[in-house]
Amino acid sequence: MKNCPFCDPDPETILWQDENVYIVRDLYPVSPSHSLVVPFRHFASLFDATPEELRSIVEALRARRDQLAQTLTVNGFNIGINDGRAAGQTIAHAHVHMIPRFDRDVPDPRGGVRGVIPEKQKYPESDPIGEDQ
Repeated sequence: MKNCPFCDPDPETILWQDENVYIVRDLYPVSPSHSLVVPFRHFASLFDATPEELRSIVEALRARRDQLAQTLTVNGFNIGINDGRAAGQTIAHAHVHMIPRFDRDVPDPRGGVRGVIPEKQKYPESDPIGEDQ
């Protein structure tokens, strides 16, 4: 697709690929080695992915995790998809963010991806969800 930054990736930037998807580093990382899993085929919503593309996305996430385990001490991951403009999608080509997380990279990581709506990130004080998990 014309003017899509994901439709014609520079082969030098690809960290892993199969016939359906490829992995590159995010150009604006929120943590070291923040990566993107991107389908080669152009479509905007993950809900438009074929079963084969979905399988490749999961395989790519596992492959990237294994790559990172060789060079970083990663303590967790946030894996996220901004699907649609209201969800913050700025490039209309489906892609999955894989954000490595590290112990103490933020004071209190509980709530994780719930932080997309900051006032909803934290669970109520009386709710034990998220404790020791």
